[in-house]
Amino acid sequence: MKYLFSLFAFLSINFQVLNGQQSPEDFLGYEPGEQFSRHADVINYFAHLAENSSLVQHHTYGETYERRALTYAIISSEENLKNLESIRKNHLENAGLLNRENTSDNQKAIVWLSYNVHGNEASSTEAAMVTLYSLITENTDLLENTVVIIDPSVNPDGRDRYVNWYNQVKATPFNTAQAATEHHEPWPGGRPNHYLFDLNRDWAWATQKETRQRLKIYNQWMPHIHVDFHEQGINDPYYFAPAAEPFHEVITPFQREFQTKIGKNNAAYFDEEGWLFFTKERFDLLYPSYGDTYPTYLGAIGMTFEQAGHGRAGLGIETDEGEILTLKDRIAHHFTTGLSTIEMASQNAQELNAEFNKFFSNQEEFEYNSYALSGNPDKIAAVKQLLDRQEIKYQNAENQKIRGYNYSSGQSSTTNATEETLVVSSDQPKGKMVKVLFEPATKLVDSLTYDITAWSIPYAYGLEAIASPRSISTASTTPEKNIENIANPSGAGYISKWNSMQDARFLAALLNENIRVRFSEVPFESQGQQFDRGSLIITKSDNRNTESFDEKVIEIANKHNRQLLTANSSFAGSGPDFGSPDVKLVNPERIAVLKGEDISSLNYGEIWHFFEQDLNYPITRIDIDYFERINLFQFDVLVMPEGYYEDVFSETVLENIKSWVRNGGKLIAIGEAAGYFSGRDDFKLKENEAEKPEDSTKTGNLVPYNQRERESIKNLITGSIVKTKLDNTHPMAFGYGDSYFSLKLNSDSYSLLNDGYNVAYIQDPEIVSGFAGSEAQQNLKNSVVFGEESLGNGSIIYLVDNPLFRSFWENGKLFFVNSLFFVNN
Repeated sequence: MKYLFSLFAFLSINFQVLNGQQSPEDFLGYEPGEQFSRHADVINYFAHLAENSSLVQHHTYGETYERRALTYAIISSEENLKNLESIRKNHLENAGLLNRENTSDNQKAIVWLSYNVHGNEASSTEAAMVTLYSLITENTDLLENTVVIIDPSVNPDGRDRYVNWYNQVKATPFNTAQAATEHHEPWPGGRPNHYLFDLNRDWAWATQKETRQRLKIYNQWMPHIHVDFHEQGINDPYYFAPAAEPFHEVITPFQREFQTKIGKNNAAYFDEEGWLFFTKERFDLLYPSYGDTYPTYLGAIGMTFEQAGHGRAGLGIETDEGEILTLKDRIAHHFTTGLSTIEMASQNAQELNAEFNKFFSNQEEFEYNSYALSGNPDKIAAVKQLLDRQEIKYQNAENQKIRGYNYSSGQSSTTNATEETLVVSSDQPKGKMVKVLFEPATKLVDSLTYDITAWSIPYAYGLEAIASPRSISTASTTPEKNIENIANPSGAGYISKWNSMQDARFLAALLNENIRVRFSEVPFESQGQQFDRGSLIITKSDNRNTESFDEKVIEIANKHNRQLLTANSSFAGSGPDFGSPDVKLVNPERIAVLKGEDISSLNYGEIWHFFEQDLNYPITRIDIDYFERINLFQFDVLVMPEGYYEDVFSETVLENIKSWVRNGGKLIAIGEAAGYFSGRDDFKLKENEAEKPEDSTKTGNLVPYNQRERESIKNLITGSIVKTKLDNTHPMAFGYGDSYFSLKLNSDSYSLLNDGYNVAYIQDPEIVSGFAGSEAQQNLKNSVVFGEESLGNGSIIYLVDNPLFRSFWENGKLFFVNSLFFVNN
C-alpha cells in the first residue's frame, strides 16, 4: 500500500525540489493543512507544476460570476500527453459518441476528480494539490495507462467566501472548541456559488455559469470514473461508495459492482490506518443532477466521497466524541481515496473500456423509446437549449399519429404529431440519460431518498407530451426563425401575445427602456387575430413623449424574437378596445427582496438570479438586519423568500407591513414565508389540519425503534409532481391553461381561501410522479397552491410551492412574473 505511505511521507518530509517542481509546502510557504489556501494560490500552484512537469497540462475552461478562473489539470505519462487528442477521440469513439476514425485499441482509463463543489467543504482543494504533486513524483506508474483530470475547485466563489472569512476570524493557534467564532459561519455561508445556488444540484439543469462551462469540457472527455469530493458533519467520519438505495434502474450491474470494488480498496487503506468510515447509507443514486448521479447516467462510475468537517471544522475542532479533527486529517483521507480510485482505474482499464462501450450500446429494453413534445414554441426552444447543453440529440416529427402515455391525462392515448413536434429518442448514445430526464414517473425501489424524487422535463417545461414505446418517424430539425418586425408609425400601436418567459423578458426590456405597456384582462380580437388574457398592448398614445418610440419597440421585439401585430386602430374587432378599463397599464414596479439570517439562502439566491440573469429587471435587496428601519413606501412590491420569520419579524415590523399593504403594497410570500402569515390577525391563510389519529395517550406509541423513520415518511413529500387546477381568468395565471403540474417540495398544506382567490389549488390530490406519503397526500385535499388575498388596497400573494426552485422548473416562472406585474394592478 505504497500510495498511503506517500501521503505521510509528503506531510512529514520537506521534499527537495524535483526538476523545478516545488511541493505545495515549498510553493505556498506552509505545510498543507496549516492554513486554507486562497483560490488564486491554488491555481498558481497548478500552473507552476504544468510549467515544470512534462506530466501535467493545465487549462482554463471559464470563469465564475465573480471572475475567478475555472481550471483543470490533465495528468498522465509523457507518451500519453503527446497523444492526448488521439486518446480522447478513441475513448469517445468507443462509446459511439464520435464516428470511428481511429484504429488504435490502446485504451486508457479516464478518471475525473472534482473538488470543492461546496465552497465551505474546503479540505478537498487542499487535497487536490497534494494529490497532483504525489501523482507526478511518487506514483507515476499509475499514469502509464490512465489519464487523470483534476478540477481543483468547482466553486471558487464559494470557496473564497469561506476561506477569506475563516482567515479573518480564526484564532492563532486555532481554537478547537465548538463554541469558537471560527466554527460558526455567518449567513449565507460558503457552500453555494455567487448566486447562492448549490452547484451539486445543477449538473443536469445547467442553470449556472460554472456548470455550463464545465459541461463543455466534461462532454469532451466523458470519464470512466468521476469522484465528487465533499464534507459532512464533524461527527461523521468518512463516507465512500457503494451508495445507498435507491439506485435508478438505468444503473448497470457493472456500475454497482465496480463502485463496491473501489469502496473495498478504500476500506483496505482506511483499515490499515485505523480510520473509521461508512458506506451504503444516506447518499443514494437517484436525482440526476448530482456530481455522482449525472456522471453515472453517462456511463461513469460516479461517486461521492464525504469527509467529516464541513464549514464548522476549520483548521481543527473537537468532535462530540472528544477527538480532535484537523484539516491535516481531512486532507489525508481525501488524498487516500483519490489515489485509491486512480489505482483501481489503472488496474482495471481494459474492463472499464469494455463496460463503457456496453453502457452506450443501449441494449436494455425500457418501457418507452421516444418522447414527443408539443406546445408553446418558446417552451420547445427552451428544452432544445437544455438538450444542446447536454449534447443530447433531437429532431422534429413527421406528420403521423402517435400512441403512448399521455403526460397530461396520465393514460394511454393517441395524438397527431406535426412538423412542430419535438422528438427525443432514447435510441442514441446518451439514451439512458434521455430516459432519466424524460420518464413520466420515477421508479422508486426505496422512498427514503436524499433529494427530490420527480423532475420530468415535460412537466417542468409545461409541454404536452407522449411517451411512446416505439420509435417515432422524424425529419431533420428546422432552425429557429428570426422574426423581423417592421415599424408602422401610422398605427395605433403594437400587440404581443403572453405565453412564456420569453414574453416576460420582452416586457421587462420595454419597461427598462421606460416604454409604457398595457395588458388585457380579457380576451380580444384585433385585425382578425385572437389574443388571450395577458396579451401586451403598446400604444402610441401612452408613449407620445418617447423619442423614436416605434424604432425602440421594433428593436426590442426583434432582439427578443417576438412577433408583433401592428394595430391600425385601437378599436377591437371583439372584446375591449385599447382604452377599456379591462386594459390596464403595467406599472414599472419598484421591487424589494429580503435577505439575511433565518432566510433561505437558496431561495433568496433563486430570486436574485431570476431577476438578474433570467428576467433582467432591477431589484433592491434589503438585509433583514436593518429592514425595520426601511421606509417601505418607496417600493411597490416586497418579496419574502422562504425562511423562518418568527425570530426576525417584530410586531412593529408586521404592523409596518400591514400598513404598507393596506395602502397599495404587494407582498409576495414564497413557501415557508407564506406559512408565517397562517393564522395571524388580518390574514386569511389557514393551515390545513390533518385528521387526528386515535388517542394514543392510553396505548402509547408502539412503533418499534427500528421502524420509526420509515413510519414517519407517511407524513412526508419528497419533491413530487402534483396536478393542480387553475383559475386562469385570474391575472396570476395568465398564459396558462386550466391545469398546472406543480413541484411540491414538502407536505405544507393550507386551506382554500374563503375570502380571496385560489388561483392554483388541489381538491383531490393527483400525484403524477415522485414520493408522497399516504397521510401527506390526504392532507393536501382542498388546499391552495397559489393564492391572493386583499388587505385594504393591496394584496398578499401566497406561492406555497416555490415556482423558482433551482431555476429549472421553467413552467412555474410565469406565475411569479404575473404576480409582480399583473396581480392587483
